[in-house]
Amino acid sequence: MTNAGRNGKSGNTPARPPSSPYLLQHLLPPSSRCLAFFNTPTILAYSHTTTRYPRNPRTIRHTRRAMAEATDQITTPSSSSDELQLTITHHGTPHIFTLPSTSTISDLSTAISNDLSIPSSHQKLLITPRVGLLRAPFKDPTLPLSTLTSKKILLMGSTAAEVSQITSASTTSHEQSLRRAAGGPIKPATPSRTHNLTRTLEEAQYTFHTLRPLPYLPDPSRSLALLSRLRSDPGIKATMRRHKFSVPLLTEMDPAAHTTHASRTLGLNRNRGEVIELRLRTDAGDGYRDYKTIRRTLCHELAHNVWGEHDGRFWELCRRIEREVERDDWTRGGRSVGEEVFYEPDVGGAQEGKKPEGTA
Repeated sequence: MTNAGRNGKSGNTPARPPSSPYLLQHLLPPSSRCLAFFNTPTILAYSHTTTRYPRNPRTIRHTRRAMAEATDQITTPSSSSDELQLTITHHGTPHIFTLPSTSTISDLSTAISNDLSIPSSHQKLLITPRVGLLRAPFKDPTLPLSTLTSKKILLMGSTAAEVSQITSASTTSHEQSLRRAAGGPIKPATPSRTHNLTRTLEEAQYTFHTLRPLPYLPDPSRSLALLSRLRSDPGIKATMRRHKFSVPLLTEMDPAAHTTHASRTLGLNRNRGEVIELRLRTDAGDGYRDYKTIRRTLCHELAHNVWGEHDGRFWELCRRIEREVERDDWTRGGRSVGEEVFYEPDVGGAQEGKKPEGTA
């Protein structure tokens, strides 16, 4: 074979084998050509086993162009990285918000106001786990939403139309009272639609907005039914409206995590009513506690929405709530029977004294 044939200058196909450093210089990018000479055995093995390079120079140019385009597609950032999505649950309905990745909690509040017609002043955001309850004006209005993408966000608040409806109903009721006081023939009493509407709206606002049993304990559906019964209890509902208690989360307490040799915790109130936990199950875990015992515990924890310490003001309010719940529970009568148990409330994470539940 002539020198021209060995150099690949006669004919369309170079005579050099495809693994030669000469061909690698043409196939590899300029920044990698030096590697072909200093690390020739490695490059040769790679070219033989993993890649079949074309020998036609025109095909080589097309291959380089395709490799460059593929590299550009990999390194070019996707436009989706400039946005983030958050799912907000309001009245049991999830709403998905798509916002720029640089958005803050204030931007989310504005988006909620625009999309759901809930003014910022009426918004309460319960973010779990750990962040807690946020409301406008926010303590940190620049809180990045990128830190909340893995959180559960519950929105509580009334739309402007609902607030206007409540105000209008209240005004109408007041005007009717003034007309009755001014005199005139007394007509037979008829059910008030305005009163019923106002009561319905208040019950939707002053309630336990989310119920959550512990899914890892046996029969969570029964725990959920018990929590639902507490929320629907006529005495509890009347007290919630009267004192304007709005609790974002009512959940089941894990009895194993709150039992010691000296006492057992029956209820917890975190951050003045953001979360209330109730011990629903017996210590042995083979059943559920007496309903009225659990309800008395709930009355105790509702009093912690107002007063944190177990002082005279707290016990006065606690007794009042218990009397109201008993009086307004028109579905039941008789005396409540409880066990000898102990309160050990935790308000804001602080341990407090214990009190026999059977006493006020």
